[in-house]
Amino acid sequence: MSRKRKKHMGSSIDDFLKEEGIFEEAQAQAVKEVVAWQLDEAMRKRKISKNKMATLLKTSRTQVDRLLDPKNDITLSSLQRAAAIVGRRVMIELV
Repeated sequence: MSRKRKKHMGSSIDDFLKEEGIFEEAQAQAVKEVVAWQLDEAMRKRKISKNKMATLLKTSRTQVDRLLDPKNDITLSSLQRAAAIVGRRVMIELV
């Protein structure tokens, strides 16, 4: 085995991402994906379609699609409004 392949053996994914200089970016993307998934799941449990969610948020279906797409940045206020509709709330913590 070459020395280059052994370089990351036994290290954590966090260590690797930090070494590559993309830890914060990867972490932010992971958070967005989890939040989008949680919102989508809450909508499913409450049987709220995207069209119904758009009506409740007083916005368009396209905006709801953006809200559920982790590739997009969304505002905290949009997320809070959507969470309230599905009976959830947003908690943010600095660690």
